[in-house]
Amino acid sequence: MVCASFAEILSIGAVLPFLAVLTSPERIFLLPSAQPFIHAAGITNASQLLFPLTITFGIAAIISGAMRLLLLWANTRLSFATGADLSISIYRRTLYQPYAVHVSRNSSEVINGISGKANSVIFSIILPVLTLISSSIMLIAILIALLSVDPVIALAAFGGFGLIYGFIIKFTRSRQLINSKCIAGESTQVIKSLQEGLGGIRDILIDGSQAAYCYVYRNADYRLRSSQGSSIFIGQSPRFVIEALGMMLIAVLAYALAKQPDGIAKAMPVLGVLALGAQRLMPVLQQAYGSWSTIQGGQVSLCDTLELLDQPLPDYVDQPPIKPLSFRQQINLNNLSFRYTEQTPLVLKNLNLIITKGSRIGFIGVTGSGKSTLLDIIMGLLQPTDGTIEIDDQLLTTGNNRSWQAHIAHVPQAIFLADSTIEENIAFGISKGKIDHERVKQAARQAQIADIIESWPKKYQTYVGERGIRLSGGQRQRIGIARALYKQADVIIFDEATSALDNETEQAVMQSIESLGDDLTVLIIAHRLTTLKNCTQIVELADGGIKRTGTYQEIINVRAGFPRPLEPVQV
Repeated sequence: MVCASFAEILSIGAVLPFLAVLTSPERIFLLPSAQPFIHAAGITNASQLLFPLTITFGIAAIISGAMRLLLLWANTRLSFATGADLSISIYRRTLYQPYAVHVSRNSSEVINGISGKANSVIFSIILPVLTLISSSIMLIAILIALLSVDPVIALAAFGGFGLIYGFIIKFTRSRQLINSKCIAGESTQVIKSLQEGLGGIRDILIDGSQAAYCYVYRNADYRLRSSQGSSIFIGQSPRFVIEALGMMLIAVLAYALAKQPDGIAKAMPVLGVLALGAQRLMPVLQQAYGSWSTIQGGQVSLCDTLELLDQPLPDYVDQPPIKPLSFRQQINLNNLSFRYTEQTPLVLKNLNLIITKGSRIGFIGVTGSGKSTLLDIIMGLLQPTDGTIEIDDQLLTTGNNRSWQAHIAHVPQAIFLADSTIEENIAFGISKGKIDHERVKQAARQAQIADIIESWPKKYQTYVGERGIRLSGGQRQRIGIARALYKQADVIIFDEATSALDNETEQAVMQSIESLGDDLTVLIIAHRLTTLKNCTQIVELADGGIKRTGTYQEIINVRAGFPRPLEPVQV
């Protein structure tokens, strides 16, 4: 920035002697200060000054242009590198947030923060700040150069232009703040409407509700574009007024100087320098104002981005791979209670449960009885509001939570599949070069999907499409089960993971899991009681607590009306 400013002074300063030689070379030839240069160059008459000064002026202009080009390259490179750091840091911090944080906010806010607002910070904050700094330095340099030519005219021009921009800033500040809030809010709404429209495309096509979604999107997008256009107009419009006033100023000065003694010959060098100075000064002033205007328009997006950057990282980040927590005996849930927020009622109340290692436990209960919440707490995704969890008499805390999760594989009802190959989806989260191909095939066989995969032309290299859209619901769930088995965890949790399977396939999958060994602990949520036929114990939840426990046959008998003594709440 400083070098570019000196180059500007050089290019403006070279104009005065160049124009003076063009109009009156004798005066330059007789100047005492020019004599050392004249003697060193071996010049003997005034006409010989034109060629070297033309070369000097050309070199000064090239240096100035080259420095401005270099400054533009440096500003752009620094801005986009910083933008990449922001986006990567937000994404990384977001992925490390607790599950409760992800549940409590809309994903469109985060997606917009990572892709939209972080990108907006580059164009509306970082680049304008760098431009504002470089413009300020350049303004000072140009002003110094103009002051050396004619202080009164330079100060009048600079003060007049500055005063106009000052008034514009005062009157547009509030409008820019409104635009900034609208841009930040509506950009999130645009992404939200896109996600909802494309995510529910089957229902939209069936219901014919495209117009309703287009209406929501149009309203958000129109307000967003309108605010963006308003910000750009406010930022760029003063330039045309200033250019017109600048031309008028030069015309008035030309008329006034031409009326003085020596007329045009004396006025030409001064007018040339002032014209060049104004030609450099006005764009730099406009750059400075435009940068300020853009920064005002990006304030709210910057605040939202900084809020995402302030997300705390857990202690285990950047540490070596964690050592799994010792689990040889049982999981104890002691007086466990949980609510999602202070304003909502308790989902679980004073629940006590013992789960021994190697058992197969089924969980049943009406919708809202707390089955999935209980398993989320056991997996360490949610922290209990009250009570404790002990693994082999070792208290589970936020400090050793990751060590406990190393034991766990989870198969949800809605399986997420990436738009990649079957193999990459089974070995989910493993880089392509580190996938154990034989382990993938073994997990597929255990999940009763290997025969189907191997019947396809590309087999395990078959692409599943976005969110597995090219697969049936049962195939997606079996890939999810294979993913859990690939992990070779010793605690597998099925959250209604077999609901899309037919009875025969479901029984084959469960029998395959049964054969994995006595050290494997399996926790299953199911709506169909027959799914839990092979479980060692079934726990029925109701009203935030345990209603009854028993074997499959005992639960069947109770439901059929055959009474039996209630078992202690222990598994």
